[in-house]
Amino acid sequence: MQLREAVIVAPIRTPVGKCRGVLADVPAYKLGAAAIKETVARSGIDPLEIDDVIMGNLFSFDVANIARMCVLEAGLPVQVPGLTVDRQCSSALNAIMLSAALVMGGFGDVYIAGGTESDSRRPFALERPDKAYKVQPPNFCGLQVSPPQIGNPSMGITAENVAELYGITREEMDMFAYNSHMKAAKAMARGAFNEQTVPITIPQRKGDPVVITKDECPRENISMEDLAKLKPAFKNDGTVTAGNSSPMNDGASACTVMSREKAEAMGLDWILKFKAYAVAALDPNYMGLGPVSATRKLLSKTGMTIKDFDAIELNEAFAAQAIACIKDLGLDMEKVNINGGAIALGHPLGATGGILTAKLAYIMREKQLKNGLVSFCCGGGQGVTAWFEARQ
Repeated sequence: MQLREAVIVAPIRTPVGKCRGVLADVPAYKLGAAAIKETVARSGIDPLEIDDVIMGNLFSFDVANIARMCVLEAGLPVQVPGLTVDRQCSSALNAIMLSAALVMGGFGDVYIAGGTESDSRRPFALERPDKAYKVQPPNFCGLQVSPPQIGNPSMGITAENVAELYGITREEMDMFAYNSHMKAAKAMARGAFNEQTVPITIPQRKGDPVVITKDECPRENISMEDLAKLKPAFKNDGTVTAGNSSPMNDGASACTVMSREKAEAMGLDWILKFKAYAVAALDPNYMGLGPVSATRKLLSKTGMTIKDFDAIELNEAFAAQAIACIKDLGLDMEKVNINGGAIALGHPLGATGGILTAKLAYIMREKQLKNGLVSFCCGGGQGVTAWFEARQ
């Protein structure tokens, strides 16, 4: 059977808010619903033609299958199904990849894919007591990403491990973070994100609703001196700080994934074609190197070289791991995160895969580029890379 072509239509995202910031009052399912509603409206598809809605999410423990909740909140017909996926930071990219694979295999024609996250409203979870009538109160659950015998490090410690392995200095990390903010601030100033961003309207108890249109995290006035003042966040003698790490955030993303045949029959302006993807795994203690393994696997499978790609969206979980991946893969910094990355723009975990895909789409359209990559490291020791080709 010959595979069909899968294309991306109307990739959009919400503004990204700081944890406990401007979007703190909006539950994750409402952020996701806003993104879904917008991509459906822009694509002009009949909602009853949607085969499935696949959304990434990590921390909405209080909502069962948040993708379905997003569908219903968006006002789509009750006949539209929903599926939630979790591969940590790459979850929304995996939602897009899964949707594209289903289209290419002929299992469906139209999917909505993306992700949503609200760190502000992340529920607390308590450990279940191991004894009846235990005297001590239960502890709050931490996030376990690998078993104790392998090591269950925090994400910050994995970044410290990578920094030590590659000999990356604090100054290198701070400079990387500074450049991310400068690129993001310049992009915002020229309206580079306007078309891809759907405003979020927040009703107020008194007065008019507040409309959020801009990302909250980029700082055009940040300096290297500001970054140098920050203390290590994870080790007393460490180099990873809040300033050279991605922040905690709220936001959502969505796009319409369709067969090229159907998109063109409907006269839709598709923007990207999904070409290939690769998933790889590695030692969880060095999870930040996941993009290296995944990208090399993709290049091996496709016969492409890294120089064949014109734009690369590499998720900046931490400056340490991003720098290591750039060095190891021999990436051209002029092609990487052209409009800034997650250190400046934020990283709403379950949504960022769709956010980076939207960024890539509009960068490639604006600059008339052909081939692009989106790549992630994932908690637990995984990496994911996807190849997209822009419409020529």
